[in-house]
Amino acid sequence: MPFANIKIPQAALSRSQKAEIVQHLTALFVDYFGEAARPHTMVLIEEVGDGGYGRADEVFIVPDAYRASDGA
Repeated sequence: MPFANIKIPQAALSRSQKAEIVQHLTALFVDYFGEAARPHTMVLIEEVGDGGYGRADEVFIVPDAYRASDGA
């Protein structure tokens, strides 16, 4: 079973944007493994809360301007 695990900042993407990621990654796996992979493809999108990760020695907080508007 093809499996993708994507981690994103919490509330950074809308529900529809996450659905697009699932659809595009599923299509990518189908391109490589064939149509038989579609019903078995798993895409897990994990939201990491503010302060739960860092970059360049700094803890990251998503600015409000970059948060998704639908809250999902």
